[in-house]
Amino acid sequence: MKKLFLIIGAPGSGKTTDAELIAQQNDKITHYSTGDMLRAEVATKSELGLEIDRYISKGLIVPIEVAIKTITNAIKNAPTDIIIIDGYPRSMEQLNALDDYLKTDSSLELCSVIEVRVSEETARERVLGRARGADDNTEVFDNRMKVYTEPLCDIQAFYGAKNLLHVISGEGSIEEIVHEMGSFINSKI
Repeated sequence: MKKLFLIIGAPGSGKTTDAELIAQQNDKITHYSTGDMLRAEVATKSELGLEIDRYISKGLIVPIEVAIKTITNAIKNAPTDIIIIDGYPRSMEQLNALDDYLKTDSSLELCSVIEVRVSEETARERVLGRARGADDNTEVFDNRMKVYTEPLCDIQAFYGAKNLLHVISGEGSIEEIVHEMGSFINSKI
């Protein structure tokens, strides 16, 4: 049975970097970033990529039918039995679609949802300070924070009620966060 860990957190929480480092330290783990997978499709300049770009270039949520397909394909094609996906779900629509998928796939267990929690000030400083590209401007950041924070309480309550939510602080050093997250994940596998 494959074991799935979801990493959620605000833009700038560092969840992608943390998850990547954990996967690099353990060859039993495969890590996928939802944002990176969607941006990879954009880079192909396909019709689907252009559609995706219309959303992520503005910091908006990509339509559910595209996002869930991306996630489920990653899970099915993962080369390991331990999978980390960060940046998903970001809305109750995404959460419900993923939950429906998990209910019908008996080969997959959702082990935990780890929230990397940071202040908005920290998130803003990290995102706007890294100058990754045109999407890292104030307007896009504000959109991304809005679409993340509006459904967050519902997402926390959903996974909390299932005893799946584990919160860690993202305010420390990368080494501290990776150690805490990695220790928790390793304790579950």
